[in-house]
Amino acid sequence: MSESAEIPYYHQLKNRFRGYFPVIIDVETAGFNAQTDALLELAAITLKMDENGNLQPDQKCHFHIEPFAGANINPDSLKFNGIDIHNPLRGAVSELDAITGLFQMVRRAQKAADCQRSIIVAHNAAFDQSFVMAAAERTGVKRNPFHPFGMFDTASLAGLMFGQTVLVKACQAAHIPFDGKQAHSALYDTERTAELFCYMVNHLKALGGFPHLAENPSAPEQE
Repeated sequence: MSESAEIPYYHQLKNRFRGYFPVIIDVETAGFNAQTDALLELAAITLKMDENGNLQPDQKCHFHIEPFAGANINPDSLKFNGIDIHNPLRGAVSELDAITGLFQMVRRAQKAADCQRSIIVAHNAAFDQSFVMAAAERTGVKRNPFHPFGMFDTASLAGLMFGQTVLVKACQAAHIPFDGKQAHSALYDTERTAELFCYMVNHLKALGGFPHLAENPSAPEQE
């Protein structure tokens, strides 16, 4: 008997989201337009399931990014996120290196989980997805693992579960510590978003709102 056959159906990540592999993403930018404004920071965290079928953070990557040639830099955005794009200690890499590194990590983890495709999970996800996809198009990096328009938005999910759509408020509702001084760092926000998403998915399971103990739903019913 194979290892996967010994694990209950819904204790396998590949079966929890219909074959999608969720990846938590956060970006920091120099504006709101993904086509014209610079992508300055990117962080991502993959997820895994433990032996009880609970979701938890796994691998992570984090990049400070050089503005692409001709990118717009909005000074108000830099004041908001506190990024000094001229600071050599940032250790910034090109968009090409950042997107290549992200896609390589995600594809490896997606394959290991036996999932069919990855899907971006983010707080107000349309924003983060637009910048990742725009950077992928600019750099021409092939084999994009992410669904082109599907996403899981933790702001919407937190609004449903807690009545809170702001990340810090949602984390507080979930009893997840949140340091406001570290907010708007891509890595910190990604870590908190990953905790929040895992909490919501696992809490739903604990409440019996997902058939986590069911057998394979495609199997014939037993008499």
